[in-house]
Parts: sequence; C-alpha cells; structure tokens
Amino acid sequence: MQTDVVILAAGQGSRMKSALPKVMHSLAGKPMLQHVIDRAATLPDSDIHVVIGHGADQVKQQLHNQPVTLALQAEQLGTGHAVAQALPQCRNESIVLILYGDVPLIQSQTLTQLIHIAARDHLALLTVELDDPTGYGRIVRNAAKDVVAIVEHKDASDAQRAINEVNTGIMALKHSYLQAWLPKLSAENAQGEYYLTDIIAMAAAEGVRIGAIQPACEQEVQGVNNRLQLAELERWYQRQQAEALMTNGITLMDPARIDVRGKLSASQDVLIDVNCVFEGEVSLGEGVIIGPNCLIRNSRIAAGCRIEANSIIDGAQVGEAAVIGPFARLRPGTELAEGSKIGNFVETKKSRIGKGSKVNHLSYIGDATIGEEANIGAGTITCNYDGVNKSETHIGDRAFIGSNTALVAPVKVGADATIAAGSVITKDTPAGQLSVGRARQQTLSHWKRPSKRDA
Repeated sequence: MQTDVVILAAGQGSRMKSALPKVMHSLAGKPMLQHVIDRAATLPDSDIHVVIGHGADQVKQQLHNQPVTLALQAEQLGTGHAVAQALPQCRNESIVLILYGDVPLIQSQTLTQLIHIAARDHLALLTVELDDPTGYGRIVRNAAKDVVAIVEHKDASDAQRAINEVNTGIMALKHSYLQAWLPKLSAENAQGEYYLTDIIAMAAAEGVRIGAIQPACEQEVQGVNNRLQLAELERWYQRQQAEALMTNGITLMDPARIDVRGKLSASQDVLIDVNCVFEGEVSLGEGVIIGPNCLIRNSRIAAGCRIEANSIIDGAQVGEAAVIGPFARLRPGTELAEGSKIGNFVETKKSRIGKGSKVNHLSYIGDATIGEEANIGAGTITCNYDGVNKSETHIGDRAFIGSNTALVAPVKVGADATIAAGSVITKDTPAGQLSVGRARQQTLSHWKRPSKRDA
C-alpha cells in the first residue's frame, strides 16, 4: 500500500538552548531527524516529506541529496498547521503516517502496525501509559473504552489530568480524512495553535473507528525537549546496544562505558575494555581484544587482533593477529596484513603494511607500501608531501630501516636492504645492501663552548 510519511521538524526547541535546530542534535552519532528518516525509509512504497521551519537552511543542508521532499512551515502555528503544509505533496490514495523529528527511536514494527490499521479505514493512533503524564495530551475514552478525544495538558480538567494514557502524536490515516478534517481545525485553545489532535474528536463524531496501539517500550516514543532528556535517551539506547552485544558472546568490561554510534558487528569472544567508541560501520573478528579508550570508525578488524589502549582506527582494514598500539593512529586507507604490528605513537595513512612487518615506535608512514617481514625503526618518516603533491614510498620484503630515517618520496627501498640510522634517503636503494645518507661526524678539538657576556 502507498504510504506518505510526514515528519514534523519545524520547531525551534528553545529548551535545548542552542543555535542548532533541535532535530539536528545527535543521538548515537547521527541527528535525531536522521534516525526518523532512516526508519521511515524501511517502509515499502513510501514517500518521505519533512516539514521544516526553524533553522530551515541547516536542516536542508543535512538532507541534501536524500530522497525526501521538504515543506516549509514559515510560522509555527501548531501540529495541524504543520501537516497541512505537507499534505499537497502527498498522494491522494495513500495512507499518511505522521512522525516527529524529535522522537528518534520509533521502530519499524510499530509503524507497520499503524499502517495496517489505517488501511482498514480506521484512524490509527499510538498511545503510551506514563507514570508521570505531565505535559502530554490525555487520551479520553468513553464507557466502551473507545478513544473519543485527545485533550492537551493545558486544556485538560483535573479529572482528565489524572489519566495516565497519553498521546504520542504519532498516527496514520487515509489522505482523504486529512483533506476533510484539517481545514476544520480551530486555534481557540490555550496555545492559540491548530492541534492535529483535534481530528480525533472529528473522527469519533463521524463514526470512524480509532484503533489505538502502544509501543514495545516507553523509550520508543520518548520525545526530546532538552539536553537532559537527550542524554537519558542516549544512555538507554547504548544500554540496549551493550546488552545485544553481550547476548551474542561479546565481553564488555563495563556495559555502561561503551558507545556505539553506527553499526557494530562482532564475533564471539571479542573483549572490549572501558570507554571505547565505535562510529560508522565496524566489524570485529573472533577473539579481538580492544583495550580501554579506543576509537574505531568505519573499519574491519580481523580475528585475533589486539588493539592496545588509547588507539584510533579510522577507515582501516586490519588483518588477522595484527597488534596495534598503544597510542597508535591508523588513518583512512591503512591496510595491515596478517601478523603485522603498529606500535606506540605510530601514525599511518593510505599505506599497506605487509605480513609480519613492524612499525614499532614514533613513526609516520603515509602513502607507502611495505612488504613482508620488514622492520621500520623508531622515528622513521615517509616524507610523502612536497607542499603540492603526494608521492609514494615502496619498501621491499625484509628491509630494515634504521631509526630516525627520512624517506623522501618518491623512493624505493629494495628487498633485504638496510638503511643506516639517521639517514635521509632521496634515491632508490638496491636490494640486499646497506645505504647510508647522513653527514660525516666530526669532532672539533679547538672548539670552545660559548660563555655568558658581561653586562
């Protein structure tokens, strides 16, 4: 069935106390609005419409090149008015599903249920029961337990405020119903706004059945109005990620101190120490051990690897049984082969490190290809940038690069070659031979250390 998803994202969110539009604040590494769009995109035959207003230019920039249409709500005159701005873009025969850009954790299964109810010519409504319903619109039912109205908190009587079942704002209904009911909305209420919730009473008056369902958990429909609520929802979300990982055989040294800001897939017997952050798409092979305080982003770590503390891995492919860190940084384009080692305070970028090769200490390897079983001494630098262009360095199998060597690219070091410590290598070096590129040491016997001049 055709579905038009209307996401309301025009509000200012003044309680966030931020120049950033509320829906652009991040949860689990991406904007709340993006969570809602991604969830809506899982629905078959769906078009997505986003109603923007406050901070419209920033929201447009975020949604650039995404398959959504935008509708501008120039004045924030309520949820009913917001939906009316997007309605002309919706298909006449569709089910219209109304979502909110600051309710980021809504689930596909819940949305599918609402659509199926609406397809039976019902108005499908998502409600939730709260211990403290303050501030929410109350669900009013008749003696037969049918929903007959929603009363906003500011307009509710004392008896109505005692109701714990509240409106989430999320609903689905036929396009034709919205066309008929939205023009009838009135702003004669405490807020002076056109409430979308008033169409519930219209539906009841016309005999349209209202099918109310509830989500699997309260957090699924929790809206965010301030940074405290955002932080609470973030912690709840991260706890769900942690529990799923542990259920699948991953050891977390402290489930409260892990952040998954994307998609993390991990095999059995992975161990993750405290304060680790995973961004984008990350996969961890069987038996991987990750030390504390590591950041891993858009990378694949093969089985048996060990990532020592305080390391950053970004856009890298790491082969089996490799060892990284502590305090290592692998930048995008790094490829480590089986059994290779990147040690403390080593940075790599767009480089391939061969099987069993080691870069142990205090080195920079950029735009380089290193063969198998090579040893790169402490303080080695590939000088890959001349201020305009990047050039490549090639180091052959079993080469030994002495400490404090500068390899000025483009340059090739032959297999089994040795480079003397402290060398500056500007020309290709032959295989199996020692190359030295440093000034001759001299001792000046008549030299005197400078002394302080008299004042």
